[in-house]
Amino acid sequence: MQTIILTVGGIFWILTYFFIIFKGSKDKTYGMPLIALCANISWEFIFSFILPSSTPQLFINYLWFGLDCVIVFQFFRYYKNEFPNLSSSKAFTAFGLLLFSAFIIILSGSILLGDHRGVYAAFGQNLLMSILFVGMFFKRGEGLRGQSIFIAVFKMIGTGLTSIHFYLYEPVSHSSFILPSLFVSILFFDLLYVLLLANSYKKNNVSILRI
Repeated sequence: MQTIILTVGGIFWILTYFFIIFKGSKDKTYGMPLIALCANISWEFIFSFILPSSTPQLFINYLWFGLDCVIVFQFFRYYKNEFPNLSSSKAFTAFGLLLFSAFIIILSGSILLGDHRGVYAAFGQNLLMSILFVGMFFKRGEGLRGQSIFIAVFKMIGTGLTSIHFYLYEPVSHSSFILPSLFVSILFFDLLYVLLLANSYKKNNVSILRI
């Protein structure tokens, strides 16, 4: 059962990535905040190639990494639609610095904490992403550009199932106050993001089932 919960959670995250890519392409923008994107792709690279996870998580990591590479491509293709005054050199510099910082923090933190599965880093950056999604919603004027209720709901379900797996079956959660706190905090911001988007759909007279 625990493998099933973890795998289904990973599948919902894959669906989240697909919808981020689809909506980004449709709206000519990028659908994941840059800081969260750099943290994500760093985690996926580290726990795919440097400290590889066990299967089936390893194969999910490979797929996540590939999908995040597509989102990076979308960022560089469409960032001027969000930041028209940002030069290419500044965009590449910002991305490089954020990626390097995220990579070093995640790798060194995981090694120093003995967390060779990247559990603390994964849920920590997940909370960061949840908060940044809410910030992106307001930054884009409560519009739906690059955002979708499917992204919000699938992220919430994917992370929720993964949180349940770790809470019920993983000893690292049983001896930690931080991880359960992260689980609850992530759920709060994910639910907030879902409600904000649902309200925006209603205000803009857009069907909630519209992709």
